[in-house]
Amino acid sequence: MSDITIYTARRIHTMSPSNPEAQAVAVRDGMILEAGRIEDMQPWLQDAKVHIDEQFADKVIFPGFIDPHLHPSLGATILPCHFITAFEWGLGNRKIPATRGRGAYLDAVRQAVAGRDPDQKLFVTYGYHRTWHGIVGRKELNEIAPDFPVMLWHRSFHELIMNDAAIDLLGMDRQMIAEHPQVDAENGVFYETGAALAMNGLRPHLFSPTWFGAGLEDLKQILHAGGHTTVADMAWGIFDFEVEWQSYTHAFETAEAPFRVMMIPRGIPEAELTGSPEEALDRIDALCDRGSHRLFFDKHVKLFTDGAFFSQLMQVQEPGFIDGHHGEWLTAPEQFEAACRAYWNAGYRIHVHCTGDLGVELALDVLDKLQFERPRFDHRFTIEHFGVSTEEQVRRIKALGALVSANVYYLHELGEAYWRHNLGHERASQMARLGSLAREQVPFALHSDFTLAPARPLNSVWVAVNRIAESGAVLGPNERVSVDQAMRAITIEAAYVLGQEHRIGSIRAGKSADFTVLDEDPYEVAPETIRDIRVHGTVFEGVPQLVQD
Repeated sequence: MSDITIYTARRIHTMSPSNPEAQAVAVRDGMILEAGRIEDMQPWLQDAKVHIDEQFADKVIFPGFIDPHLHPSLGATILPCHFITAFEWGLGNRKIPATRGRGAYLDAVRQAVAGRDPDQKLFVTYGYHRTWHGIVGRKELNEIAPDFPVMLWHRSFHELIMNDAAIDLLGMDRQMIAEHPQVDAENGVFYETGAALAMNGLRPHLFSPTWFGAGLEDLKQILHAGGHTTVADMAWGIFDFEVEWQSYTHAFETAEAPFRVMMIPRGIPEAELTGSPEEALDRIDALCDRGSHRLFFDKHVKLFTDGAFFSQLMQVQEPGFIDGHHGEWLTAPEQFEAACRAYWNAGYRIHVHCTGDLGVELALDVLDKLQFERPRFDHRFTIEHFGVSTEEQVRRIKALGALVSANVYYLHELGEAYWRHNLGHERASQMARLGSLAREQVPFALHSDFTLAPARPLNSVWVAVNRIAESGAVLGPNERVSVDQAMRAITIEAAYVLGQEHRIGSIRAGKSADFTVLDEDPYEVAPETIRDIRVHGTVFEGVPQLVQD
């Protein structure tokens, strides 16, 4: 019989209402035997070799944090970029200062290009946003680097801006991009499906071991520092199914990566866009036949309605945007409905990228049709992101049995900017309306969509509890949630959204021994300081690993 390890702590929050707090947790072979008091565990211990581990005696233990919507491949391609962002960023040992104003931004790009690695064939910078950096396009990049390829990766990830040398390097057909509906050829802007088109030429540059491989190594450290023990790759294959799978297998099937990745593929591969939904389903089924202990599948799929929130390309209902511009569909509504029907009928759990309230409305209309055609219980149809929505949609989500996985960070970084420039105060202050979900008892999770938000679950909790915007003002106070509701949203509710609540998300007998160890208790500190709580380390499948400062 294997040895038993008992971890003790100042407090153990189990996230199980039947047994909410414990003094110790017994672990054997990576599984929890029991959480409670050591004296009550004696039947397990009397004939076993027992080790009592007191290294966390003055710490607070939670179930391992879960990010149910994160993109390892996105992070791996973005992290090696040169960051120039409007907000300060912490990326492990790298601290990125805030850069604002068009002149300051162009100066920062100019300096970075001048100081680039001479062996680089393409210079890529991430973090550009028109709200803080003004209009920058092909003309400005040509002036900075007339002969060297330069690309700006928009803060949204959904948009690329290139100079002529970069367009030529990627071998893009000028006539084709001039005719593409989601390419602004004059300004060198490739957005949504246009950005996907540009990715074809970028793959050789981004998926080299020195770029993508190095990015994955940085990502592992960032995820561990955030306290993660499970993350979901929500749209695996966003670049290339096979390349990503091979890279993940190499990077994550090691003891140095103390977390698992749930693989949720994008449901309409580009190669299948001209085929039938059934052909796409068959391809996804075949891809999901693989899997391993650290990289696993469970018949979930990711689909898309409207455009990126950071790019202001979400589809919104009347009265629309203040400046009169319109959002974009990532998937044509009729194509989205057909894809949903194929996966619904095959028993998949469907996750839908929805950033604007019109995108939410499309997803709910389709869910309503599918429930009428072929009713399903416990379908876990999940609205992902949940940027702009209405109270009426929340009640409809409840009535249709759907769930929400929200990016509440939108409120902190974009709330005030969108109030003044895009949506007005009412809608901007109510983005990611978690309080409404809680009042209607709709299960919800919190995610980062990294790199769209920091890969720090406690930072998402901080926004959800306080709704503090960039200036320090509180936006939409009635949409705040309690500390307990927010902590559940990064543990047991996140597990529920992923359909994994039977194995992770709480500390109880029979579940994986995944814990996040904190220096302080979020339930005891001032709510405004929750994001400052240090993650001391994690325990993954019974094995502790401390966070390196």
